[in-house]
Amino acid sequence: MPQFIGRHTIFHGFGRSPSESPPGHVPFTWWGSDRFRLPEGTRQTNVRLQAEDGAHSSGILYTRGGEKTAVVFNHPRADFSSHYLTPFLVAAGYAVYGGQTRYLGNDVNCEHECLCADLAAQVRYLRAEGFEHVVLCGNSGGGPLSTFYMAQANTPVGLRLKLTAAGNPYDLNELDLPPADGLINLAGALSEGALGLANLDPSVTDEEDPLSCDPALDMFDPANGYRRPPEASHYSAEFLERYRAAQVARCARIDARARAEVARKQAAKARMAEPGFAALPLAEQVAITRQAVACNTLVTYRTMADPALTDLAIHPNKRGIIGLMQPDPHVANWSIPGFVQMMTAEGWLSTWSGLSTQVDMHRDARKVTQPVLSITFDADVTILPFVGRGLVENAASADKTYVEVAGDHFGFREEGEREGGVVDAAAAIVDWLKPRFPAAGEVA
Repeated sequence: MPQFIGRHTIFHGFGRSPSESPPGHVPFTWWGSDRFRLPEGTRQTNVRLQAEDGAHSSGILYTRGGEKTAVVFNHPRADFSSHYLTPFLVAAGYAVYGGQTRYLGNDVNCEHECLCADLAAQVRYLRAEGFEHVVLCGNSGGGPLSTFYMAQANTPVGLRLKLTAAGNPYDLNELDLPPADGLINLAGALSEGALGLANLDPSVTDEEDPLSCDPALDMFDPANGYRRPPEASHYSAEFLERYRAAQVARCARIDARARAEVARKQAAKARMAEPGFAALPLAEQVAITRQAVACNTLVTYRTMADPALTDLAIHPNKRGIIGLMQPDPHVANWSIPGFVQMMTAEGWLSTWSGLSTQVDMHRDARKVTQPVLSITFDADVTILPFVGRGLVENAASADKTYVEVAGDHFGFREEGEREGGVVDAAAAIVDWLKPRFPAAGEVA
């Protein structure tokens, strides 16, 4: 049975608090305070990795010496080489690997199937460095990525995925995918595709026109229940049913465009592979080659339109009415950046399509037998409580723990200590690691 732990109190053992600053010391903003600095003696090793498919990734390994367990922070494209929890875990006696995948800063052609090769390279590197235990910590979009990797690593060779979501060959059975020893989900999404689908604005009537709008499907139309924040909106069950169905329909339309793009390229590549291709006139070879490689980029407008952003009765938690990237959810939806704005067809189908992605944290968890910790921030406006709970409910592991920490998606609090959620999340992870994975100087 899952072990449910109450909210952690602030853990003060990770470093000196701002109130303990020396006389005359000018206070830093919180991320520069002593508690958030790396412990004295921390070594930072720049790491360059090459996956089995030839792609490169990188990261930073943080150690002080004697660590037996390495915690790996991952995200499909965000730079986690300096993750905010790193100082806390290093101070507690754990090595930290902050990962940067091949798609660092690049959502355009991100394919999750290929990312499995990057995570495999990380695990192999850390084991070769002598760490007895490797634990993946997927934060935000890294949660479903790490769970997806663990599911594929735990799947017997021959039964793993052989194709990307676009239907292109990428055989995970041909890769060495060493499983990690544990999995931590830190405010992770069900999948980026599921998150994208929940936020896809179905009122868009013309994919070429960011201002096109069907009022009957506009969650920001007062006639549909919208109210100006801080007043909460209230959408009827009938509206939400139509809205969700229209989101699926819009996603299916985008998928169809993406699959047509993929089919055009696949057909041209097939012609290039034919025995007679080299005998064709050069001009015809050039034309076919262009069809095989050219990308018609998909532009997707208005991708931050989940009614749960303004109707707090939907999957209730302690969140306020605020957008993730803009204070006003309405402005966030109609401006840049959203979750996804520009993608290749292959990247869209693998990463942001809620209908085509092969990533699903809850489904993938059914293949995860290693110890699992899932952390939810109770005021998160984007990752709602059912996601983190569902990971624990679905995990095949006999050792699984669910923790709720007070804070928003980034661990910040409106009341009390601003960074308290960050500190509490670190404490929850260390409390979970200690009885399972030895720290420096501890015996397994």
